[in-house]
Amino acid sequence: MCQGLSAPSPPFAALLSFALLFFLFAGGPVSAWRPWPQNGKMNVTDYAFGDSKKYEGSSEFVKLRYHMGPVLTTNITVHTIWYGKWDRNQKKIIREFVNSISATNSPHPSVAGWWRTVQLYTDQTGANISKTVRLGEEKNDRFYSHGKSLTRLSIQSVIKSAITAKTRPLPINPRSGLYLLLTADDVYVQDFCTSVCGFHYFTFPSLVGYTLPYAWVGNSAKMCPGQCAYPFAMPAYIPNPKPFKSPNGDVGVDGMISVIGHEMAELASNPLANAWYAGQDPSFPVEIADLCEGIYGTGGGGSYTGQVLDARDGATYNMNGIRRRFLVQWLWSHVLNYCTGPNALDH
Repeated sequence: MCQGLSAPSPPFAALLSFALLFFLFAGGPVSAWRPWPQNGKMNVTDYAFGDSKKYEGSSEFVKLRYHMGPVLTTNITVHTIWYGKWDRNQKKIIREFVNSISATNSPHPSVAGWWRTVQLYTDQTGANISKTVRLGEEKNDRFYSHGKSLTRLSIQSVIKSAITAKTRPLPINPRSGLYLLLTADDVYVQDFCTSVCGFHYFTFPSLVGYTLPYAWVGNSAKMCPGQCAYPFAMPAYIPNPKPFKSPNGDVGVDGMISVIGHEMAELASNPLANAWYAGQDPSFPVEIADLCEGIYGTGGGGSYTGQVLDARDGATYNMNGIRRRFLVQWLWSHVLNYCTGPNALDH
């Protein structure tokens, strides 16, 4: 359930081979996105027990399997909770990314083309994940109703407050609803910046009253842009840092976009942790976005993002939305058996 970017790693090939073999027997943990390992060091525990799972290109060791659970085959509606203070333009960037998923008329390479890899995944009846993703209702929590420091359980309490609010509660849609909780740049969430930048799971009926697939993603602009907004910001320990220029002029939000895409792809293909994933333990799945962390273009892997595109203003992107451009990580195709995206040179 996690997405990540890459880190400098001289012994990367050796560690990768070991890590892939390790995953066959131990599985990997779940539910978070972390672009860079702490302190610039990559060790075996980063692969085996951390939230960053990186695979370069195709591999015979990747055993992604279907475990007979549901996927989101009906039209997907994204209900958004804006927790904390958000600028109007920040909301516009994120809304347009979500709207671009079903915008088939966007220029190539497009966000809709990226989502077509997600659509390849099916349920046990052979029904594909829906090609239709639309924005639903929104809830603003400007006054930090649960404080500025949240745990994973209190994340679910925020969702409960949103669906049970006295005024304009969010709709309750367990079948095709996707609940997206976005925290502002002054909100700390458990493990944020140290091991996660976002995660997805489902709510517990004992806490929320319903089983609802949800994702949380945080804005790292103030707390850890070098960890969670890479490659638009660089960790302090990287020598001669040269961050990419963000395509929408907001490092924190442009960094969030890839995390949001990561979590949405995995929610669609594994909403209840019993559908598409690698590994034997559903508590520690390796999912379709985890397998391609840090890969944004052909040749990507290790500390290289792959071949991406440069806009006239110098911004870096790899796909077009309706009116904006975005940099979003690739996804694993179980048909091709490797990571792919709309900007792949072999398309």
